Formats: sequence, structure tokens, C-alpha cells
Amino acid sequence: MQLTSNSDKITRDYFDSLLIETRYLDAVLPKTEMTLFGETFRTPVMTAALSHLHNTAQNGMTIYAQAAVQSGAVHWVGMGSDEELEEIVATGARTIKIIKPHADNREVLRKIEHAVKVGCIAVGMDIDHAFNSQGGYDDVFGLSMKAKTTEELAEFVQAAGVPFIVKGVLSPHDAEKCLKAGCAGLVVSHHHGMIQYAVPPLLVLPDVLSATGGSIPVFVDCGIESGMDAYKCLALGAKAVSVGRHLMPLLKNGADAVAGRINEMTAELAGVMARTGVGSLDKMDSTIIHRRTF
Repeated sequence: MQLTSNSDKITRDYFDSLLIETRYLDAVLPKTEMTLFGETFRTPVMTAALSHLHNTAQNGMTIYAQAAVQSGAVHWVGMGSDEELEEIVATGARTIKIIKPHADNREVLRKIEHAVKVGCIAVGMDIDHAFNSQGGYDDVFGLSMKAKTTEELAEFVQAAGVPFIVKGVLSPHDAEKCLKAGCAGLVVSHHHGMIQYAVPPLLVLPDVLSATGGSIPVFVDCGIESGMDAYKCLALGAKAVSVGRHLMPLLKNGADAVAGRINEMTAELAGVMARTGVGSLDKMDSTIIHRRTF
């Protein structure tokens, strides 16, 4: 077997190593509706917290949000201007705003306040953008970043007044600290290979769920390309999944194309649910998943 340091390839290989057993007897037609933070969505296939999609398509961020509305999905958004966020929320997308770990906490608090003011259903922080690859603090488009303490995270949670979610959790160590800080959700993610040899999100997901005790929703990001991928995440305990790079090439064809793919993935998910005897998302069963050993 050829080894690789590429975290995205490692993640893909892990997805493909997970096999599914079928359960047809007493099975029913499945439902894919998901309830999150008191609202119901048609699918657990969410958009990912992307940024700067104007480099992919004109008005890409708005198109991305419109697609979430059309498909009945939760919409996530990464860094961008206040004006851009306002345009995104104005589409009607039920939006979760993820904020970078700015070195200046006043900027973090300002962005939290703005996101809540314009109607985001939740806010959060992208903790894995704190450091660069040379061991210093990161600089993102000229903006200085800095790692946050558990106490600082707790201050952000308190200031938000809406659910606060941490993205970039890849260990039970960080999961426990997020829970201590009062976070309302976690995204298990290595940020598209932020570090080489990163553990696949699905491999560490059971440990993260054990650390949180099922008390908060846990989402999975990175490398999800199909309804089957989504199913494996959900079966292993994720609340929902985020899809980003898989959708990006479709942006140039408009919101209908992006929404169409989300709908297709939801249908693919339903197809696997039907053939494994899972009638609804709350009936997911991890014993359906088997790791290939041959």
C-alpha cells in the first residue's frame, strides 16, 4: 500500500474503507428532515463555511446562499465583509457565521455582534487558522490571527447570545475544552488538509462524541462528495455534514445547479437509508458500518 502525507487523500481512503450492511426487513420509506437549534431543514447535507467565492463565480457567495435556500439546507459562511454577510442573510438562508481567530478580540466580538444583529442563527470560530506552517501565528489576507484560550472562547460564547460553534476540532482534547467553554456545537474538520497526516474526521468522530457525551451536535466537514459519504458520517453519530469543494465547480452554473447537487446528495442519502432500514435521521445505527480489513 502506498503511503501519503496528503490529509485529503487519507480522508478519502478512510471514507472508502467503510462498508455498509443492508437491512431490508421491516424497512420503511426514509425521511431526511433535520431539526437544528429549533428549526427544521429538509436535509442534513449543509453548505460549508467557504469564503471568497467571487474568485469562483461572480456573486459566488450569494449564489451559494441561494442554493441553500432552494435545497432547504443550513448555510455556513466563512470570512468576508459585513456587507457581504448582509447580502447572504437577505437571501433568506438560515446562516451560521464562522469567524477567524483574529488576534484582536475586539474584532471577534464586533463580528459576533454584527452576525447576530443581521439574523444569523448561530456564530462560531475557525480555531485551526490560528497558526501558520512555520510555528508562528497565522496571517490571513493581511489579518493577524492568534490561538485562543478556553477562557477566551467562553467569553465569545457568552457574548454571542446565540449558539456558538467551534470549527476545526480534531481531537477529544479540544472537544472537552469546547464543551467546558459552553459551545453549542462542534465541526470535526482538518480544514482541507491544514496539516499533513491529519487524522480523518470520521476516524476521530467516535472519540469526539464520547468526549461531549452527546450533549451538543457534532458536524463533519472535509471530503464529503456524495449521499453515501453523508450517510457514513451520520451513521457514526454526526448531526449533519458540510459540503464545500464538491459544490464549488457548480457555482458558475448558478444557484439551481448547486441546489440540484445538494438535492441529489439528499436523494442518495435517502437511498442508502432505505436499504439499511433507517427510517429517519434519529434512527441512524453505527453497527451498520464495517471497516474493511481485506
